[in-house]
Parts: sequence; structure tokens; C-alpha cells
Amino acid sequence: MRLSFFSAVLAALALLAVPAMAQNRNALYTVPDIHVDVSARSSTEAFSTAIASGRPAAFQILFRRLTQQKDWSRQPNLDAAGLLRISRGYSVANERRSTTRYVADVSYSFNPEAVARLLRGAGIAFTSQAPSSPILVVPMSPGVAAGAWANTLSSPQLQDGTVMSYSLLSADDTRAMAGLSFEGAQWSDVAAAAERAHAGAAALVQAVYARGKVSVNIRLLTPNQAPARSGAEVPMNGTVGTTYLAAAQAALAAIDDLWKARVTVDPNQRGRLTADMRIDNLQQWGDAQAALAGVPLVTGVTLVALDPGYARMVIAYTGSQDQLREALGAAHLTLSGRDGQWMLVPGG
Repeated sequence: MRLSFFSAVLAALALLAVPAMAQNRNALYTVPDIHVDVSARSSTEAFSTAIASGRPAAFQILFRRLTQQKDWSRQPNLDAAGLLRISRGYSVANERRSTTRYVADVSYSFNPEAVARLLRGAGIAFTSQAPSSPILVVPMSPGVAAGAWANTLSSPQLQDGTVMSYSLLSADDTRAMAGLSFEGAQWSDVAAAAERAHAGAAALVQAVYARGKVSVNIRLLTPNQAPARSGAEVPMNGTVGTTYLAAAQAALAAIDDLWKARVTVDPNQRGRLTADMRIDNLQQWGDAQAALAGVPLVTGVTLVALDPGYARMVIAYTGSQDQLREALGAAHLTLSGRDGQWMLVPGG
């Protein structure tokens, strides 16, 4: 294949390594507002001990954010040095000091690549991408309605420990969905409300009280996918209000798990595919490289052929092809094709 000067420049640029998982995942890998309060023999000792004391709690929150509940008992047991190796830094707020005491709310940032290596080494499946849009929560008790259950689900503190962000139905959509069937609802029934909420999925969250407990039933509706189901049972604990709060926490944790089941990557599942991409100029190729570098599942990109206007590359990745396609879509890259004939289109 004869390469033009333009293509030769592209080839030289392609020799630069595309760093794996190099994207802006600060929010996903940052755990805010860990409260520390330590007294020691000096202000300096109190400060350093306090910062170190909050890091295990922050890592536990991060680990549970990235993994499914079934794997929470497998959290790696890291000592202070191990936690420091996967850390990127911290910031403090509401700081108070004395000669022997340090009090603050600390936000801890972790290194995505270091955390990924740790979890892959432990054989623990995890998600490395933040959701690109919220989930619309549709409260049902047993049908769609406003009231105590809806009010509980709208409580802001419920989202503190979730990886997903959630939107609630507007008053107009609540009235419009009054006749919605929990068992029969499909994406088309909630698509308009989800679009108004800028949500990419909708979760029907039904609470039913019977025999001294609240049963929570969940159906997750997404476009072009079969509904996914989950549920939880919460025994009565004091008042209906306190029980509803526990039930709502269980519901959001279950929705998180449903989402993670679709995007959690098995570190032992790896693949490679060859894709063609139309290239009109150097800027477009540079943008495509940057976008690929930002896809969490992409572990390597090798340019194997160039022609005027086209580039052919081999993409190495972890997870499944469907997971790769979804991750590429989040980076505005559309992967289409089948049977080994793949096209990668920027701006999708």
C-alpha cells in the first residue's frame, strides 16, 4: 500500500502509545466528605493520623461503588502503605485544628489505573465507567402515585452511596402514568418522561406492605434491551417512615446492581477486533486517538493500515463486545458491523 505524505504523518503519530483508561474519571474515583477527628501528642501527628485514618473508609465506599454486592466480602485487605499506593490525593473542608487535635471532612481521590490493577489481580469484576445519564425512578405503591413512598425515594441522602444518579417523576408525569402496569410496562411507556428527565433508563420501584415487611420490586427499563428485575424485602422497623427509608436504600442499591451487571467487566474476559475509520484530516485522527484513550475498556490500539481517507486499527479490550460498544458510545464513537467487519465512526 502506497502512503502519501499525509498518511506517513498519520503513521508516525500512531506510533505514540494510546494510554489505557486515560479519561476524566475524577468523580467516580473520588470519595467526598469522610469525617475525621483525631487527637494526638502534636498538631502534626494528629493531622497525619487523621488523614490516614479516613482512607480505609473511603476505599470501602469506592470498592462498593465499583463492584456488585455479591463481591463486597472479597474486598482486598490493604494496609496503610497499600492504600497509599492506590491513592492520588486528598482535599479537606471544614477543617479545625488545635495543638493536639485535628477535625475535618476529607475527600479522597484514588488512581483509576492502580485500582484497576488491584481488582484485576484479585479477579474481581468491576465497572470502570461512570453512568452517562441518570435513571428515572418511578415510585409505585402498588401503582404510580405521589405520597410517602415517593417522598422517601426523593430524599437526597439516599444517593450518597450509589454509583448511579437518579431523577424522580414530575407531578405531570406522575398523573399521566397513573394507569401504568408494573408487570406490563415497556420502555415506550416511560420514554417521554425519561427524555424530559434526561435519563437513559427508568426503574419501576414498587413497595408492597404485607405480613410485617415491605417488599420492594424493581423492573429496570432501557431502550433496545429486555427489562431486568430485582427485589428486596425489609422487615418493619419502628414506623412506616423508618421502614420506607430502609426499603428505599435497598431499592437504590438493587438498581445499582442491575446497572453494574450490564457494565461490570470481567477482568478475565478479553478480546480484539479490527475496525476501519474514515479519516479526513489530522485533527480528526488526533481527536479519535484521544477519544479511544478515554474509553475504560480499551487496553491498546494498533494502527495496521492507512489509505488516503481511511485508517484500519486493531483494538484490544476487556469485557464483551456489547460492553465495548456501549463504552465507545459514551465517548461519542459508534462501533457498527458484524462478522469481523467493523466500522468506527467519530461523533456518534
